[in-house]
Amino acid sequence: MSLPTLSLALLDAIEEPALVVEEERVAAANPPALAILGEKIVGRDIRFVLRHPDALELILDGAGGECELNALGGHERPWTLTVRPLPESTQLVRLIDRSAAAAAERMRVDFVANASHELRTPLTSMIGYAETLAEEVPIDDELRARFGTMIHGEARRMLRIIEDLMSLSRIEADRFVPPADRLALDEVARVAVDNGRALAGERGCSLRSTIYPAGPIAGDFGQLLQLTDNLVANAIRYGCGPDSGQVTIGTAIEDGRAVLRIIDQGEGIAPDYLSRITERFYRVDAARSRDSGGTGLGLSIAKHIAERHLARLEIRSTVGVGTEVTVAFPLVRA
Repeated sequence: MSLPTLSLALLDAIEEPALVVEEERVAAANPPALAILGEKIVGRDIRFVLRHPDALELILDGAGGECELNALGGHERPWTLTVRPLPESTQLVRLIDRSAAAAAERMRVDFVANASHELRTPLTSMIGYAETLAEEVPIDDELRARFGTMIHGEARRMLRIIEDLMSLSRIEADRFVPPADRLALDEVARVAVDNGRALAGERGCSLRSTIYPAGPIAGDFGQLLQLTDNLVANAIRYGCGPDSGQVTIGTAIEDGRAVLRIIDQGEGIAPDYLSRITERFYRVDAARSRDSGGTGLGLSIAKHIAERHLARLEIRSTVGVGTEVTVAFPLVRA
């Protein structure tokens, strides 16, 4: 059967791979289907085009339905195949790529597992110390005080993780709501410098600012301060040695954008890790991150805030030299 021109046009308008099967032969296929299944499938027996037994059973039965496929046409991706009966013994076969949904599900599972681990670790320590204190055996005052300090520290760590998780949830809930306020990025940076001085003093790190007017931008002051605070804290924690180092915080107008730039002089990050450091709970050095008070969510929060503000976040790092984080925001008319 020769398909009408309108039918062929409608088939080509379908974005996912689709083909029409007539009496067990491929009568027509759109470009995405040709790309996945082969350029010369039209006119061939469907059994030589789709070799998956579940797919063939569904098509040859003629009643319609759907099934799940994997590794179709050499592509290691999950697919849903749907079959819909059409007039004159024909069927519309569509292939829906489920890669994005599968990736989202993996991210959800990984996130739950990571969050559970991050919360369980300090909780386990707290239970152990509390059980020891609760035992009816003599404990000297020094040991009791040390255990109390440990419990307090682990509880504070859990609280920071929970606060960051709640913050991340709020940011994601607002990600499609554009910020309505007009503000200057340099004002945010000045507050962040003041906020970072205490941590810098603890780490023996000096803060240097090169803050110039940078605005106006459309922004949420609270979220932008959180982004800047997180980046400054990261730079201080990982960019300064035990008793030395410098972190530079700067703002400026560059190429028509308001730019925030934070530079440290730390150990740097190897290229293999750079693409993953904004993932939730991902740490290059997990032990060092926990010891420094990090939750593993700071950069993920910064990334989501940047995305909400239509900003570009770039991280460049050289091992042995340091790391530079740049966030470029679009300017708006005053």
